[in-house]
Amino acid sequence: MKDRPLYAISIVAEMLNIHPQTLRQYERCELIKPSRTIGNVRLYSEEDIEKLKFIITLTRDMGVNLAGVEIILKMRQQMEEMRQQMEQMLDFIRKNIPKKDKKDEQILEINPSNTVIKVKIERE
Repeated sequence: MKDRPLYAISIVAEMLNIHPQTLRQYERCELIKPSRTIGNVRLYSEEDIEKLKFIITLTRDMGVNLAGVEIILKMRQQMEEMRQQMEQMLDFIRKNIPKKDKKDEQILEINPSNTVIKVKIERE
């Protein structure tokens, strides 16, 4: 339920200590896309708030401009998509390469903390 809309713009602005106009600007720049009610009221989810916290960290603490934030967010999305593709590939390999016995067992693992993937497949 992390993506369920919960908060109006004024609440989010107060929570994050930013002006509501800043949130509107982020939306115009397509950095964030809150859901809308039938009456066109913006509603922000917990996921939106986490993304906003990241954006604020980049802009306030690291001095990144909005164009840079956009690039970083796109790169993060691409990395997440690649991580999912790698997980699918590893699942396919695990399911389709037969194991012989304990000593010939393949090593297939993914470490989510640093996204290092080790694949060792031995065949005769």
